[in-house]
Amino acid sequence: MDILDKIYKKSDSIVSRKIAGEFILVPIRQNVGDLENIYTLSEVAARIWELIDGKRKIGEIKTKIIEEFEVAPEKAQKDITEFLQRLEGIKAIK
Repeated sequence: MDILDKIYKKSDSIVSRKIAGEFILVPIRQNVGDLENIYTLSEVAARIWELIDGKRKIGEIKTKIIEEFEVAPEKAQKDITEFLQRLEGIKAIK
C-alpha cells in the first residue's frame, strides 16, 4: 500500500499540548506522564499531528501541507514520511 493511501489514528498513550507557543507530545504510561520522553514539534509537524484524525488519508494531509506551507510536493512527502516513521517509532500513531 502506498503511504499516501494510509490512514493513521493517534494512540491513546500520547497526549498533545500547546504550551508557551510550543506544541509538545507527552507519552503517558499507567496514567503518569513519562517526562523523560517529551517531544517538541515544529510548526509543520504540529500541523501534521493535528491533521491525523483516523479518517484522512496521508495524501490529503500532504495536499494541505503543500497549500498551507507553500512547500514543494517532493519535500512535503519526504518530511511527512520521516515524521510518520518517528511517530510510529514512539507508538504515537497506529
